[in-house]
Amino acid sequence: MKFLVVSDIHGNTAVTDWINPVAEKEDVDCVLALGDITDFGPNEVAEKILGSIKRVVYAIPGNCDPISLPGAISNVAINMHGKSTELGGFHVAGLGGSNPTIFNTPFELDEETIYKKLKPISKEKMILMVHAPPYGINDMIPSGLNVGSESVLKIVKEFRPILVLSGHIHEDYGIRHINGTTFVNPGPAKDGMYAVVEVDEGAVSARQFSSSD
Repeated sequence: MKFLVVSDIHGNTAVTDWINPVAEKEDVDCVLALGDITDFGPNEVAEKILGSIKRVVYAIPGNCDPISLPGAISNVAINMHGKSTELGGFHVAGLGGSNPTIFNTPFELDEETIYKKLKPISKEKMILMVHAPPYGINDMIPSGLNVGSESVLKIVKEFRPILVLSGHIHEDYGIRHINGTTFVNPGPAKDGMYAVVEVDEGAVSARQFSSSD
């Protein structure tokens, strides 16, 4: 399976101008959208963006999306918030929103809720789609603080996914390989950043790009 991974679109409807050509050039099977599709709404913006992508889209909301966004996602794409599915023989689990922030954004979940929603849909060697990164991995803000989710980290330690996809922290994008898991934060799509990830018989390869490359 080959994925185009985007996150943190923040209402920039122009992203489809490069998402569609990249998806075509890379011949991806689908697009995975990791939340903050809008910039505090409305849902119609997310529907316009996701509905304009010429590939099957699997999407979750971010903390800056309305709490009602999962329903809107279902109108134009496959909603993965609190859900799991099988893609190319791999189990994929998804959860949107984020752990609590100092900004009191619309779609925040306490750590207990994050864990309770993720555990029943998780399996060993899965692909995990989350908006908020696990604590300590791709989660450092400019002040040097780590602000990721302790519960997502707990799930990672319990189930050892082969791939963890997250966004949320615009500055700490990148690809990391830790204890057999590949962690990818593609960077903010609003600034033209994305990743292409391939999974073949459990082997993961990931590349990161800017649309200006």
